[in-house]
Amino acid sequence: MLPMENTTLSALLISLLFLTFASQIQAANKQTQALSLLYKAKWSGDSAIDTSHFEPPRHMNKANIVLPQEGLKENDKINRLPGQPHVKFDQYGGYVTVNESAGRAFYYYFVEAEECKQSLPLLLWLNGGPGCSSLAYGAMQELGPFRVNSNGKTLYRNKFAWNHVANVLFLESPAGVGFSYSNSSSDYANCGDASTAADNYVFLLNWLERFPEYKGRDFYISGESYAGHYVPQLAHTILHYNKMAKKTLINLKGILIGNAVINDATDLIGMYDYFGSHALVPDETIDQIQKYCDFSRNATTQPNECNKANDDANGDLENIDIYNIYAPSCRNENLTSTPKRMSSSTIDPCSEIYTYAYMNREDVQEALHANVTKLDHNWEPCSDIINGWADSPVTITPLLTEFMENNLRVWIFSGDTDASVPVTSTKYSISSMNLPVKTPWHRWLVEGEVAGFAQVYEGEITFSTIRGAGHQVPSYKPKGALALVSHFLTGNPLNDFRR
Repeated sequence: MLPMENTTLSALLISLLFLTFASQIQAANKQTQALSLLYKAKWSGDSAIDTSHFEPPRHMNKANIVLPQEGLKENDKINRLPGQPHVKFDQYGGYVTVNESAGRAFYYYFVEAEECKQSLPLLLWLNGGPGCSSLAYGAMQELGPFRVNSNGKTLYRNKFAWNHVANVLFLESPAGVGFSYSNSSSDYANCGDASTAADNYVFLLNWLERFPEYKGRDFYISGESYAGHYVPQLAHTILHYNKMAKKTLINLKGILIGNAVINDATDLIGMYDYFGSHALVPDETIDQIQKYCDFSRNATTQPNECNKANDDANGDLENIDIYNIYAPSCRNENLTSTPKRMSSSTIDPCSEIYTYAYMNREDVQEALHANVTKLDHNWEPCSDIINGWADSPVTITPLLTEFMENNLRVWIFSGDTDASVPVTSTKYSISSMNLPVKTPWHRWLVEGEVAGFAQVYEGEITFSTIRGAGHQVPSYKPKGALALVSHFLTGNPLNDFRR
């Protein structure tokens, strides 16, 4: 426990999250643990993390960073994954070099649309952490075409996969995440928001050379959690270099972020308010926090009353999975000899264990064209070898404002049972932008059922909830998530049924 005096409130909040993890390791996945650890480092009194406004990487000349890609697409085609059911779409996996001198290469997994791949857009998905794999979560537990069975050996179809409506690209970044690597070990100590955005941009330019049929295709970036930083920062970088080149190098049309880290101050306040409003923490404790705690970034000490309230809240949250407060925990981490019957409408709470087993099989890595350099560590859902994070701005809302000025589509969604980056945090963050409301709060439906609620702001920012979903929305409400992304990609507003 942190000392009772001379402690910043931010450190107290992150301590609360960190200690909650310690009491329920099985309940929380590694992606959300990684976010907590970043915050703990970011807000420590002696932190060296740069929290200033994000600036795009400078002086990147396309002619110098794009390498020859002839023949590599054909080499990357995946014939069939072990234990995979029959499918009618093509899938690819392989490495794209993002820095030749450092020997830095990113692994990607790409699934083309089941139908109409020539006309449907290209959608990139990024998971957060930082340091977590889009293959582990996005591809294999959320919106990809397959999920892993409980035997860790075979796959089953996700009938609500997003490649029904887009050609979907998953990227493991930065170096040190998943199968992505660097030959320069110093890269693992010098990761950060800016370097990740730069490498992701270089990856895209080279990937489009490898898949030239997608040049000029409508392109969207999506992600969740700490990808609330990754996605807008990559979009900002694309816009910057399109303007520098005075032409469209990447045809970016919009971004989609879920349960996203957007604005630190409101994220933290909203988390506590969510605890109170959902009867996780008593009103008296929340009243004490609001009365005695200083939520400003410059606060250096907190009174004992604030520390005591924080301790009380932490005690109340033991054994609660704050990433889906109503979700069951994984009670048995053992693989099964034969696959359990799996649901198509939600995720098995032990799915991360099944995915880990599958991805570390040699035959799976061979089929994916992954781990070709024989890394000295296992594939992990979140990196164990990234040991430093250089920069993490306190807010990305100025980037959202820029996107509105450039007519990009911006949608922000929130699973309403997540307490780590909850709906209250996202609402407060959007409110801090002081945007006029264009379409007032209303319900939206999927097959006659209320899937969530939405509000549209001037400047074409749409905010939507997903009713009953946790931090990883497509895991918990796959049908609603597919409906949401379908509306996002077409630009059609969510069904406007008034209460």
